[in-house]
Amino acid sequence: MADANATTEFDIVILGGGSGGYAAALRAAQLGKSVVLIEGDKLGGTCLHYGCIPTKALLHAAEVADETREAASVGVLAQLNGIDVPKVNSYKDGVISRLFKGLQGLVASRKVTVVGGWGKLVAPNAVEVDGTRYTGEHVILATGSYSRTLPGLEIGGRVITSETALQLDYVPNSVVILGGGVIGVEFASVWNSFGADVTIVEGLPHLVPNEDEALSKALERAYRKRGIKFNLGDRFSGVTQNDSGVVVTLESGKTFEADLLLVAVGRGPRTQDLGFEAQGVTIDRGFVIVDEKLHTGVGNLWAVGDIVPGLQLAHRGFQQGIFVAEQIAGLNPAPIVEANIPRVTYSNPEVASVGLTEAKAKEVHGADAVETVEYNLGGNGKSQILNTQGFIKLVRVKDGPVVGVHMIGARVGELIGESQLIVSWEAYPEDVAPLVHAHPTQNEALGEAFLALAGKPLHAHN
Repeated sequence: MADANATTEFDIVILGGGSGGYAAALRAAQLGKSVVLIEGDKLGGTCLHYGCIPTKALLHAAEVADETREAASVGVLAQLNGIDVPKVNSYKDGVISRLFKGLQGLVASRKVTVVGGWGKLVAPNAVEVDGTRYTGEHVILATGSYSRTLPGLEIGGRVITSETALQLDYVPNSVVILGGGVIGVEFASVWNSFGADVTIVEGLPHLVPNEDEALSKALERAYRKRGIKFNLGDRFSGVTQNDSGVVVTLESGKTFEADLLLVAVGRGPRTQDLGFEAQGVTIDRGFVIVDEKLHTGVGNLWAVGDIVPGLQLAHRGFQQGIFVAEQIAGLNPAPIVEANIPRVTYSNPEVASVGLTEAKAKEVHGADAVETVEYNLGGNGKSQILNTQGFIKLVRVKDGPVVGVHMIGARVGELIGESQLIVSWEAYPEDVAPLVHAHPTQNEALGEAFLALAGKPLHAHN
């Protein structure tokens, strides 16, 4: 924490210590800037404490539960005797705590001044915390997001958000999940693996509606097989709760009863009452409007992460933080292309994608100018060993580069690195087909998909 007598003038003042804020702080310090990082909660923000890391820890525990259930099928004699939720939580909290300590050490080693407290923008170059004003030649807004709800839907009691869901010390018997996006389908996956009866309610026609429709349909088939129920294309109307549970009503009149309702309708930007608008920052539906360089148009005031319209992903905020720090230091980094940010849903099966969906590619390049290929994981040795189903779908411009890679299956999130390089570097299938992919890996399936797209499929029928 900052010493009361220490300086309050810095090159850069950063409001918010999540993925975007701390990345900006570390990179700016590396580039020789003096930095103060102001955070009201904990360094690491939503991702580390209430989002990415804890949910993935739960998903790993869920995967172990599923593997144990199915152990006999590979000749391992094991039995699932139940889920010890307090123990799962202490495993999850241990992961968070180790990462948190590491991050605190890293920030301290870079001589970043960390101030604990809720800051407010009081001038284009100043943030005030508990009566102390910190000024900087540049200010970066990185205040993150909160779990949103719907108008009139109050959170409390048996109606919970993901933050509360992560702290539960028991497995509910039954849950209705409002929202079939990333957060909703990941919690559905965990609770189903832990033995709960799960129903997802999604107002749009598909689960993970931002993904390519082929992935959405495949995830729906996989969830049906797992016994996860879902109701699509019917909007939420209301909920009542009592001591024994909740009753959720949809606009069609359908009702669902459960122990809990998890509200997973996305995250809202945390920008209210922080003084942004008073300093001339343009706010639209809570989001800070910036140009492609992430500048707000006011003084030397920048914004990164979940408060900037677009994908609310930790790695996006992280990259934006680095990008702004480099600009401030006088470097000339290339703007971040939103479509080329990888997206992963860590459900079972996993969904991973980068670039344009088929529908979006047709919108951008014209319906006749787009071709696709799907390579089924059934022909992949490692996928057979893992007993996973799924496919890799490639989207390209005819006689041109690959503009989208879309995957579903166990562990496909690990394949997104090569996919991102291919799409970002506008590679042609012919560029990728000759690359040697190690055998037996699921990564080979990516190679096979590109062989097929280059017109020389070996493990797929023409």
